[in-house]
This record gives sequence, C-alpha cells and structure tokens, in this order.
Amino acid sequence: MRAKFGPAGNCDSFSRTRRSSLDAPKWIADFGLDCYEYQCGKGVRVGEETARALGENAAAAGIALSLHAPYFINLANPDPEAQKKTAGYIAAACQAAQQMGAGRVVIHSGALMGRGRREALETAKKSLLRVLAVCDGQGFGGIALCPETMGKINQLGDLDEVLELCALDERLIPCIDFGHLYARSLGALDGEQAAEEMLDRVERALGRERASRFHSHFSHIEFTPKGGEKRHRTFADDGGFGPDWTPLARAAARRGWGPTFICESAGTQAEDALEMKRIYRRFLEE
Repeated sequence: MRAKFGPAGNCDSFSRTRRSSLDAPKWIADFGLDCYEYQCGKGVRVGEETARALGENAAAAGIALSLHAPYFINLANPDPEAQKKTAGYIAAACQAAQQMGAGRVVIHSGALMGRGRREALETAKKSLLRVLAVCDGQGFGGIALCPETMGKINQLGDLDEVLELCALDERLIPCIDFGHLYARSLGALDGEQAAEEMLDRVERALGRERASRFHSHFSHIEFTPKGGEKRHRTFADDGGFGPDWTPLARAAARRGWGPTFICESAGTQAEDALEMKRIYRRFLEE
C-alpha cells in the first residue's frame, strides 16, 4: 500500500486562479496529489447538485475524497439536546459525503467543559454510539467516521482518547493530527522515537489492518505553553515550528502502511502536501 496525500480545502495558489471547488479535483491531480478533504467546518452548506458534481469530477481525476464535519461538534457535551444536535450535524455531513462519494468524515472529539478527562470521554463514547445508530438508520453505515486528535490541552482528544473512541466500532478510523499532538504535548511528540511509538500505539489498539489505513492531518503548528495549539503554520515559516515530517514519513514507509495524509498548512497546503509526498516516496525507494 502507498499513502495518499492532498490538501484540506483550497490553497491560496488554487484560489488565485479558480473560483469553484468543482475545479479542485483536476487541479489537485495535475499538481501531483491523490486526495482532497472538503471542508464543512462552519456547517454543511453544500447542495446535493454541487456535491454530486464534485464527486464526478473527483472520480474522473482519480482523487479520493473525505469531508470535514463542522468544527463546533462536541461529542463530550452531556446535554441531551446538544447530543441530539450533534448526531444531526454528523448525519448531515455523512449525507453530503455520500452524495460526493467521500468515504470518510472527520469529526472533532470535543471539549472538557470543566470536567475530568475520564468523565468527558465516557460522555463522548455514549454520544458516538448514538451517532452511529442515527447514521445507520439513515443509510450512512458505509461511511467511516474519523474522530480527530485535538490540539488544545483543554480539549478531549489526545491519542489514547481517540483510540478508545475508535475501539467502539470497526468502522471508526482515527484522524491523527500530528501537528495537534505536537502542540498539546508542547513539542514533546516529535522525532523518530515519537513517530514510531505513536504508530505502535495505534497498531496495538486497533490491529494492523485498521491502523495501516488511518486518516491524518499534518502541518507545522505554533503553540503556547499553557494552551497548546495557537495557529497553523507553513513549511516555509521561520521560527522552528514543528513537528518534523521526515521521521513520520520514514516510519509510515518502513511499515508499508497506506494512510491518508491531509495537509493543513496555512495557505500552502497543496505545496506542502507535495513536499510530504516527495519525502515519503524517497523512503519507499530505500
């Protein structure tokens, strides 16, 4: 298996010359990339006609699609009405994903809301089971949900918490945001040993087959000592922002895994995704 690489949403160089996301799949393929994550961070606002047209364009260009559900989703909110709305938001994201032929929907794990991590995680687990039941009931059982590791320290979603969520059902695939993990660890999760240990933890928790096709976000991240993630950076930014992509590329290539790597650099996500792919392919040839 080989990893796939692509941008989250539309990078600046695309937006300067194109107006419609319908043009994105061919542009991405011509750029040398393999996948595209459609962004619904502020709400699912894509109509069925547009979604189906995007899916047709992606299929013609050989681009694999995923979709990011609204950022405001909080699986850990204990309020019953909020949980009902959460299930509705995720079902709407799955509907759009199904219309465009996207196989994966990325969802945020949530916030602690002043509670302990274990209490918040147990709430999120119950909420996620409800979400799965609602999605099944609406015919979206074939779409993988991808709980994401989060970048702020007061958010639910370190690696172990996301893996525990994914252990609830075989269709759940972790979205491992290595920039987020770097930020919430205040730079500790970086380098060769950290990359190998993180991938080992995923394999132990989920088994080799599911681990080998994990979903991922990657970018350089600026963080603060108290809060964790502050903002996304680009590979070209000065300042020593991490994490380093090279050790992770080497670890994924060495294992023969085929994850999906979505680059979330601030404006240069296509360019940085291509650099990620070049480095990864170099390790495949060793």
